[in-house]
Amino acid sequence: MTVSAIYQGHVAHRRPGKHRLRYSVFMLALDIDELPALDRDLRWFSHNRLNLLALHDRDHGERTGAPIRPQIEAKLREAGVAWDGGRIVLLAMPRLLNYVFNPLSVYFCMRRNGELAALMHEVSNTFGERHFYVLPPTQRENGAITQACDKAFFVSPFLEGGLRYEFQVTPPGEKAVVAMAVKRGHDIALTASFAGERRELTDPNLLRAWAGNPLMTLKVIAGIHWEALQMWLKGVRYLGRRGQRAAAAPIVPPASSRQLDSAKPTTNATRRRLRPDQRRLDYSLHRRARSETRLRRE
Repeated sequence: MTVSAIYQGHVAHRRPGKHRLRYSVFMLALDIDELPALDRDLRWFSHNRLNLLALHDRDHGERTGAPIRPQIEAKLREAGVAWDGGRIVLLAMPRLLNYVFNPLSVYFCMRRNGELAALMHEVSNTFGERHFYVLPPTQRENGAITQACDKAFFVSPFLEGGLRYEFQVTPPGEKAVVAMAVKRGHDIALTASFAGERRELTDPNLLRAWAGNPLMTLKVIAGIHWEALQMWLKGVRYLGRRGQRAAAAPIVPPASSRQLDSAKPTTNATRRRLRPDQRRLDYSLHRRARSETRLRRE
């Protein structure tokens, strides 16, 4: 039995108290080394060729069209992962009718003994940009993998910078699960997940998967923009790219009595030279100092 398979399931997103969605999708788990054989043996799937379903090297990695495996090997070396050249399995949506957009593709990088060495999360945004998170696995008793890292890439105009990803992943087997929580401190800003059940990678199963969702990849990109409009109409704050660049609000320690007594407003000339966020902080500190000074005098 080949490692490569179809995973039929759903994608779900939830913003607590604001918005949620759920779509039917399927993904392919593809052993990179099996691609030549799959291209040869399957009628409805091709590698780097036009077909009903396909995987093109230019859809992944650095988008240069270079073979995928050497690119992943290079990123594992850059990240200092101890890896001995074992199997690499890519979980992603295929091209359908020559179009695909994968917000998240996951590479399961195995050692030769079958042990999982690392996961690489390839995150793409709708501006043609991508970022790679190469993370070591921490396995729970139930077989799930847990990982965490700081968010370092602009994806959603409704999320600010300074957030953190927490992943919980079940590697492809009888089922595959990739769940992600975007954390704002201890609070959850967003959850997103894919959960699917395994189907053999055969021509009849490929046709059934496509017939059940013939415009899936177009639906993904259209759905991203439609859901963004829905959130905007619900009043979710639109931040744009400035939200990614904005640092978390600084924690200002309580001012001493001497600081309160000597607090004076920044001059207009100085204030004009400050960035907008510095001006807001300066104004806030000045108002706070005046208020606390007034309370102490009373």
